[in-house]
Amino acid sequence: MNSIKLLFVIALVAFQASSCGLYSLNGVTIPAEVKSVSVAFIENKAPIVAPSLSPTLTDKLRDKFLTQTNLSLIENNGDFALEGHIVDYSINPVGAADNSSASKNRLQIAVQITMACEVAPNLAFDQRFTQFEDFDASTSLADVEASLIESISENLAQEIFNKAALNW
Repeated sequence: MNSIKLLFVIALVAFQASSCGLYSLNGVTIPAEVKSVSVAFIENKAPIVAPSLSPTLTDKLRDKFLTQTNLSLIENNGDFALEGHIVDYSINPVGAADNSSASKNRLQIAVQITMACEVAPNLAFDQRFTQFEDFDASTSLADVEASLIESISENLAQEIFNKAALNW
């Protein structure tokens, strides 16, 4: 019977700690005063433009906040207000094969993201985030571009979310 009471007390303490907004079981450390998030459309200002990149990255970032926090997603002026643009979309050879040609190519995407937070100004940031994926040089970019954009966008969204919600 004592172990049941102990488990109940532990569960109650964990629930109270997570509901105050300073600690959470999933690691999110958003202050309790932050109730909403807005993620502006991430425009593509890179020299090379992939049409699906901006909407994919924007949607993935919005989804991160919707699925991993209790924040309300609003159109503008959220307590966490994120905006930014894609600054780099480049394909470069990496890894040499025996005949001095590339064995792999790398798709690299970089975004500049600014987050304003009036209720907790110490959480605001303006930072560049970069992710990449390598693919076989014998494969056409057109054949793998959609899946690479999905994967890189997911990684970028996670990195941006970590900076905003986990303060990493």
